[in-house]
Amino acid sequence: PSEVAAIRTEVDRLGRERPLHLLFTHSDYDHILGYGAFPEARTIASEAFVRNPEAENTLEQIRKFDDDYYLRRDYPLSYPSIAEAIGQDGQVLQAGDAKLTFFLAPGHNPDGLFTLIEPAGILLAGDYLSNVEFPFVYHSFRAYEQTLDKAEALIRSGRVRLLVPGHGDPAARPSEMLRRLADSRAYLREARATVQEGKPFPEEALWQRYAFRRNQASYHRANLELLRLEVENERP
Repeated sequence: PSEVAAIRTEVDRLGRERPLHLLFTHSDYDHILGYGAFPEARTIASEAFVRNPEAENTLEQIRKFDDDYYLRRDYPLSYPSIAEAIGQDGQVLQAGDAKLTFFLAPGHNPDGLFTLIEPAGILLAGDYLSNVEFPFVYHSFRAYEQTLDKAEALIRSGRVRLLVPGHGDPAARPSEMLRRLADSRAYLREARATVQEGKPFPEEALWQRYAFRRNQASYHRANLELLRLEVENERP
């Protein structure tokens, strides 16, 4: 709550006469829990976000998080109501002097959204291309791979000057952006080799690259299980 309050304070400092937009990159609980602190904002998310059948479960995750850490919020919890629902790649929204171009980004979950802010050249990537997380795949490996293709096209276009992931550090150098892209693809490729060809996953190399094994090992195991189901369902 203190982080949300700090953002609210900064918004107020900048002035309420300026238009306020609230963008949701996807519907994971940690990406929507500040919604109630900005009731006047014009909200943006994907159409899949609006249709999310797990909305109530997501709110319950926030309640559990708050209970686990004894947190109290001074705003109500609710699933975001969306004013601007994005349904296709290339949709554009003008926000003052900024042009926002959107690209659907499923894979991590079903309702992800990339947003390119121009002329600043900022790409808001949600839970993709982090330097502290390998791909967490809750929805679809195939969709995740296709979303990485979109990210590569944007990076190589020269339009992206700052990559901002949902977790970890931003990246300003194209070489760093492409390195993260390569790391993500390598992880997905190695997962496929493990599931489809029976090759051992190079876990020691994984944990040398990503430092938070105690937190992330369960996500890695869940990825492999999801991929097994996905591969099984794709068989004729």
